[in-house]
This record gives sequence, structure tokens and C-alpha cells, in this order.
Amino acid sequence: MSLNNKHMNDWRLQGQERYLGGIKLTHRRYKPMSTSWDHDHCEFCGSKFSVHQGDFAAGYVSMDLKHWICDGCYNDFKERFHWVLVSEADPEAEV
Repeated sequence: MSLNNKHMNDWRLQGQERYLGGIKLTHRRYKPMSTSWDHDHCEFCGSKFSVHQGDFAAGYVSMDLKHWICDGCYNDFKERFHWVLVSEADPEAEV
């Protein structure tokens, strides 16, 4: 089975290619966007990111901080989505 077909029928794939394909990601600790927005979910599996115990405290996020991806889903789909990892300190530099 090829890498591209490895997860072809995976329940986590719901058309994310439209907005997550080939984008830049950085790995960082989760920080709420505001006091009224205290958590986010993995774009694939729905796992919760927050500062609360039991939730993911870090993961991969798009440069606009809108799309979070847990480590497991990142590893499962990195070849399929062709993500570019960048350093949080220098968003233009590839790591």
C-alpha cells in the first residue's frame, strides 16, 4: 500500500485537503485565543487542546493559529498533506 493510500478510508479525513494541504505549520504550546475561547480541537480526530489537565497542551498549528493538529494525526498525515514545518521563532525559515 502506498503512503498516499495508507489512510484513504480513514474516518478522520473529511476534506481537510482544501484548507490544510501544503500549509506551513509550527509546533507550539497551546495558548487560548481569548478568555471566551479557551480550547481548540484537532482538525482530524477532534482531540481537545487547552491548558487544562487531560487535554493536549501542545501540537502543530497553522501560522494563523486557527488550525490545530495533534502529534498523532500530524505523523499519520504529514506525507499526504505535504506540510512545511517552520520554527516558531522564525516563521519564514524551514526546520
